[in-house]
Amino acid sequence: MNLFADIRTRVLACLDALVAEGALPSGLDFAQVAVEPPRDAAHGDMATNAAMVLAKPAGMNPREIAQALAAKLIEDADILVAEVAGPGFLNMRLAPALWQGVVKTALSDPAFGRSTMGHGQKVIVEYVSANPTGPLHVGHTRGAVFGDALARLLDYAGYDVTKEYYINDGGAQVDVLARSVYLRYLEAHGQDVAFEDGTYPGDYLIDVGEALKAKVGDAYVGKPEQDWLEEVRDFATDAMMDLIRADLAQLGVVMDSFFSEKSLYGTGLIEAAIAELDRKGLIYRGVLEPPKGKMPEDWEPREQTLFKSTAHGDDVDRPVRKSDGSWTYFAPDIAYHYDKVQRGYDQLIDIFGADHGGYVKRMKAAVSALSDGRVPLDIKLTQLVKLYKDGAPFKMSKRAGTFVTLRDVVDQVGANVTRFHMLTRKNDAPLDFDFDKVLEQSKDNPVFYVNYAYARVNSAQAKAAEFTDVSDATLAGVDLSGLTHDAELALIKKLAEWPRLVEIAASGHEPHRIAFYLYDLASAFHGLYHQGNSDDRLRFVQEGDPEVTQAKIALIRAVAIVISHGLGILGVTPAEEMR
Repeated sequence: MNLFADIRTRVLACLDALVAEGALPSGLDFAQVAVEPPRDAAHGDMATNAAMVLAKPAGMNPREIAQALAAKLIEDADILVAEVAGPGFLNMRLAPALWQGVVKTALSDPAFGRSTMGHGQKVIVEYVSANPTGPLHVGHTRGAVFGDALARLLDYAGYDVTKEYYINDGGAQVDVLARSVYLRYLEAHGQDVAFEDGTYPGDYLIDVGEALKAKVGDAYVGKPEQDWLEEVRDFATDAMMDLIRADLAQLGVVMDSFFSEKSLYGTGLIEAAIAELDRKGLIYRGVLEPPKGKMPEDWEPREQTLFKSTAHGDDVDRPVRKSDGSWTYFAPDIAYHYDKVQRGYDQLIDIFGADHGGYVKRMKAAVSALSDGRVPLDIKLTQLVKLYKDGAPFKMSKRAGTFVTLRDVVDQVGANVTRFHMLTRKNDAPLDFDFDKVLEQSKDNPVFYVNYAYARVNSAQAKAAEFTDVSDATLAGVDLSGLTHDAELALIKKLAEWPRLVEIAASGHEPHRIAFYLYDLASAFHGLYHQGNSDDRLRFVQEGDPEVTQAKIALIRAVAIVISHGLGILGVTPAEEMR
């Protein structure tokens, strides 16, 4: 039940009636007609922009349209007031029974808030995709949480979602990993080793070196690199991916699939993707303009194989093959996304770190070209996370060597706190993560405040259960007509926003909106709770009146259900009680 969608349907029916009566011209497009909460709650329960968006195509004054529409709407018994405001906005007040019906639906319909807007479209969300050279760091943590919450949100909104990790195992960094593991392998054999610049000195490779020794003994000791590099590279990459999977699992992230960059090489997949672009007339030999700004000392004009990405919205054309015949870093990325298109996905979503901002246009151009504009690619950038502890920046991680790991964060505050707090800012806004503040038990800590609301509902329901039946099955059928106080209705109105909010968040690929909404819902709940301290009529448990108690518990149980659903989208388990 989406009450806003229901009222919009009624508005459109009234507009159709006005067209039939000749009060509005025929052929008007109602697609932009919206029904939403008013900016100021004092103006009403809902507002529509119908008159404003139809005035120009209808060739009429917007107030004239609004007045005619108001006269039609007021004939609906569920719409108590329809008032024209300003140049032609229309504010409405609804009958309490409509709001009370929201509570009943939330209690009785497990799908309350779920949407079918996705219509089963296939969407692939690629996220994390960190180089398999070490444990995930705090920047990866934000991308992992954002991508996972977005995938859950899209699933909730009716899409068929695949969560995928792209393993960057085709570049020089995995050779560096192999050499670093080889040093740990020699160390496991009792040799003194030195980690030169460019290698990975973190303690996390000690166990990998020991495991390699256990597998091959001294077979690689003293041998030239060409004798062991490939085998050690594969062994080390597998070990790192096991470590990364374990890190993600600790955060509650489980991928549906993993795609290896290495599988693109020597298999014809890169060649096929470039050939497809060539077939479309988008590959040519040319010389790029010199880079803007300070000229690099080693830059020289040279002929390369270029992708005409400017034909699909990029700023400059991009090289896909170097003058020496080797592929650029961009070429396998093109092939990987071509593979996604060929797998039949209707939408592609990539979650990148903030340092990949310059990659957005070229990647979108490639997908647009390869799919003939049919498959949209949305790239979300996650900004940096700054860590604080005891009021100071927190930067140390002995195990990783130089950075704070995902495991460091989760070990200190837990997966639930980590996930929720990572979504308290929009993905493209910087985020401060204070280890002390995220554990504070105060209104200023959204993680605590939302969980506290859920726990308070459980406490009130348990207390009421001492003298009346407040099971979910019973609550779904109780009389809610007594829920008419402004504070109670305000809480119900916030509940009613849930289905609409889900669709807005899903369409914008913005899971942070779920976290924001849950905080607002918890605030409305706590506000009602505190009003009960000064007004006995608003207390959730009315010991002398089981029926009134059931109605009030029904309301707050509906709040708990929505909180649980919202936290589920964020990948957070609600706290049954606070300690």
